[in-house]
Amino acid sequence: MRLEKRPLKFSNITHHANVSQCLGSVGALPWYIGVAMPSIVRDDKSRDYEVVENSVQSKVGHYYVPPSPMEVKVFRVEGPHFLKFHVGTWHAGPLFKEQTMDFYNLELSDTNVSIFCLF
Repeated sequence: MRLEKRPLKFSNITHHANVSQCLGSVGALPWYIGVAMPSIVRDDKSRDYEVVENSVQSKVGHYYVPPSPMEVKVFRVEGPHFLKFHVGTWHAGPLFKEQTMDFYNLELSDTNVSIFCLF
């Protein structure tokens, strides 16, 4: 996928509650990604749970605790590398200095429609 104008800043972060995701650049230019640990409290099928303080229910049913800004870490990725995000990993990016960059994005075809959660 070709992405355009992804400056080195973000105000939203997302996670996928039911699938992992792999992301990698096609070229050798550096890029950046913000990540935080998964914080899914429970899925929408579970009935025996205790609501965790500060948990939020997503539009697709699962509960999560949003990461604080202090929990988000930004990494510089050099060259054509793939990153694998485990289920529920919070992520923002890819971000880059160039006008455009090409990436591989491996996920389900409907991931951003069916299980996308933006905070």
